[in-house]
Amino acid sequence: MSKPSRLRRILSAIWNGITRVRLALSNILFLLLLVLIYFVYMGGGEEPPPEKAALLLNPMGTVVDQRSQVDPLAALLVEPTPAEHEVLLRDVIDAIDYARDDPAVSALVMELDQLLYVGLSRVQEIAVALEEFKASGKPVVAVGDFYTQGQYLLASYADTVIVHPYGGVALEGFSSYRNYFRDALEKLSVNVHVFKAGDFKSIAEAFLRDDMSPAEKEITERWLQVLWGQYAAAVEAQRDLVPGSINDYVNNYVGGLAAAGGDTAALALEAGLVDELLNRDEANDFLVETVGASNEEGLYEAFAFESYVKRKRPHPLLPVAGERVAVITAEGDIVPGDQPPGTIGGESLARLLRDTAESEGVAAIVLRVNTGGGSVFASEVIRQQLLATRAKGIPVVVSMGAIAASGGYYIAAQADEIWATPATITGSIGVFAAIPTFENLLERMGIYTDGVGTTELAGSLRLDRPLNPQVAEALASGVAFSYRQFIELVAEGRDMTPEQVDGLAQGRIWSAPDALDKGLIDGLGSLRDAIAAAAARADLESYEVEYVAEPLSPRELFLQQLAERTGALGLGQGTGLHGALANWLAPVADAFSELASLRDPRHLYVRCLECGLIR
Repeated sequence: MSKPSRLRRILSAIWNGITRVRLALSNILFLLLLVLIYFVYMGGGEEPPPEKAALLLNPMGTVVDQRSQVDPLAALLVEPTPAEHEVLLRDVIDAIDYARDDPAVSALVMELDQLLYVGLSRVQEIAVALEEFKASGKPVVAVGDFYTQGQYLLASYADTVIVHPYGGVALEGFSSYRNYFRDALEKLSVNVHVFKAGDFKSIAEAFLRDDMSPAEKEITERWLQVLWGQYAAAVEAQRDLVPGSINDYVNNYVGGLAAAGGDTAALALEAGLVDELLNRDEANDFLVETVGASNEEGLYEAFAFESYVKRKRPHPLLPVAGERVAVITAEGDIVPGDQPPGTIGGESLARLLRDTAESEGVAAIVLRVNTGGGSVFASEVIRQQLLATRAKGIPVVVSMGAIAASGGYYIAAQADEIWATPATITGSIGVFAAIPTFENLLERMGIYTDGVGTTELAGSLRLDRPLNPQVAEALASGVAFSYRQFIELVAEGRDMTPEQVDGLAQGRIWSAPDALDKGLIDGLGSLRDAIAAAAARADLESYEVEYVAEPLSPRELFLQQLAERTGALGLGQGTGLHGALANWLAPVADAFSELASLRDPRHLYVRCLECGLIR
């Protein structure tokens, strides 16, 4: 038998080597997968809890009613930043509630430096839990380097507010500013065709004016003043300040700071906004004494609230037995079809309502609404399913979050009851259609459009052609029809005449107290109050509360667990440059996001853009 040639032996050796490397890599990947599965479902290295500690409330990023869908691969490979991180409002409240009655928790400490946005409405709900915690006799301490306006509102509920000697408290008031594009569109030769029903449906102003109209300024200033009044009153009550103190602090800030020699921390202390000026070591010593325990590094002992609430809360896969009130969250833009969490899909939310109503033991449903609206078609799909749920004898109560306007009010109007927080923005009952065309811009570039069609409407919605007058007339008719439908369904749901509703509609935005006075909502209160109202309507004396979400496949559940685990690790917090760029580009990102959300099949929208502009 002849020996194989030298070339053949070399090629065979190379092939064998490749095979060994391939097998080794496969085995390594398999082992990594096993480790990953253990890490997601079993591991995480949870240490035994300390016998005595503070509950550490240190939310990073934005507090939301429902988290947006997270790409687990991105969570693994990209450093998370506060700008991208979301914290569930329910987690914050539940952690405080559990800690109130937990003998191992001796205090509550708020570290709020990485909290980017929470909002007045959500703070009002968190404040209820904080007040109950304080009533248990346990102290609450807030410690921070420099409090922003949102951070400080939450911090003001503490018994003791500590700030760094080089820090301060930055308050400025509420505002609503937006960009206006008429002149820019004219220079770019872009035509935006807007059709609206509602004299105060101010979305058209952004395309047709260079400034806010006097009528819009009047109504916007009204609800802004209501919200700012609530903010100032809350801080003054918590800090035992005389009424008007917060406005004096803001309006006389420059003079006060000059009198304090430019020392922002000293100014905050003199104004009664903080209690102690302590550096990091001094603050830690204060907290060790308050909590009564420290760890091996000499830092005050604490339970991080997100891991604490997961430890205390029943496992999400365990079924909820007995009669119960189901809570469904609807947060984000309203768009047609199936949508992931953080966006309200007409089909997905309707299906969730239907499936929940058919679940054994569900006696009532609370729909938590936090949206400025969106597609008319998707909103109607959701409303019809809400009516079908009520027709089965299951009460539906709406709990409005920070914003439940336009499409948000559309899907809420025919619920059995509507509750809102005192800081909710609602109303904006109106309809619009908007279509841009670019034929003039293209002509300036020497590009022309021509051709033939089989009917007078063929090709009429091309953005490179002038808007067909028949299409314009059809859109105007569609807007008028949808507005009449909106008025009529509100009238039916709120037991009013269409004329009464029209007097409150026309796109007007209302603060919750004004909406209550006008009969657009039934009560002011938190999600907890809405749950109690739903239970009362179902004649439930004893019940469980179940938070319902779209069921996940095993693959989706694995990816969600993976994303949550990687987020919980805190694998870095991004660079300052990344965060700064995100802030600078936020208006552009918001504009593109808004355009991407306009997906109604008839190009008709019940959307309140200005509702999300409070800063």
